[in-house]
Amino acid sequence: MSSTKEFIVDGKGLTWTVDTLDQLTQAEIYGKVLTDMARVRPDIVVCCADLLKSTKLREFQRTFPQRVFNFGISEQNMMSAAAGMSLEGLHPFVSTFGVFASMRACEQVRTDVVYQGTRVKIIATHSGLSFGQAGTTHHCTEDLAIMRSFARMTVIVPADSFETAQVIRALVDHEGPAYVRLGRGFEFPAYESDQFEFKIGKANKIKEGDALTVIACGVGVEGAKEAAESLEFDEGISIRVLDMHTIKPLDREAVQKAARETKRIITVEEHNIIGGLGSAVAEVLAEEGVSVRFKRLGIPDTFCQIGYPEDLYKVYGIDSDGIIKAVQEMLKV
Repeated sequence: MSSTKEFIVDGKGLTWTVDTLDQLTQAEIYGKVLTDMARVRPDIVVCCADLLKSTKLREFQRTFPQRVFNFGISEQNMMSAAAGMSLEGLHPFVSTFGVFASMRACEQVRTDVVYQGTRVKIIATHSGLSFGQAGTTHHCTEDLAIMRSFARMTVIVPADSFETAQVIRALVDHEGPAYVRLGRGFEFPAYESDQFEFKIGKANKIKEGDALTVIACGVGVEGAKEAAESLEFDEGISIRVLDMHTIKPLDREAVQKAARETKRIITVEEHNIIGGLGSAVAEVLAEEGVSVRFKRLGIPDTFCQIGYPEDLYKVYGIDSDGIIKAVQEMLKV
């Protein structure tokens, strides 16, 4: 099945045909949308570390072979070279697995990409626990803490393929460096289409509610939405769900509004509870002097077990059942 969509890029109409977005993974959407944006943006180039197939950039390579730079398994060199390309007027989109982008090339991201004020966009796939069966070397549960600590860095975690399409479109016109965290390809859709308003730094309200607010990012958004719908249907509990896709800059206004109106907040993330979404929300609450019941759901400051993602989500309580349990416990207090 295919669908034809039209959107505007720099005032020019662009029509593109892809499989329906709900049938494509986040990385596949990234590759397709970037390829089409590149047709009218000759400054866009791709940098990869021997993972063109895994990061779904083969279509871009076939379409623009002279605009793809494969550095092999050399992530540090790739980041430094991408920074240089940006300083010379190009707009590099750099792709590798999240654990390699955030840790193996950490110094080069900080000093070359971010400090220099480049336009480099780091699109990190296989992040969180999405490659859980590959073991600790491929688990990526510290990247948000690392990336949001860098001055000038924008950090985004799309909820699904639909939102990934919106993110890539927005980043083409985003001047500074950015880190985008994608999964491996087994994400359930949190949105019904890509026809919704998206703005970097502005949370999306998925569901209205007044008893408690769940603030989630990435795969946690779909789990939070499912949990909220179940609680309302089964128990009549009205839960607000916020998709906090941008971890930095965080939507402080949405956090404060949720705190004032629902008095209870639970954060959900596929990340260590230290340094990620939960920490960012807690910082806002503390700085604003807002008193709320508060809980962080995520990886409890430990190295993760090895297993399939859906099993690990259940182990660490970040699936819909875990969110329901956390909500029920908080409402009892």
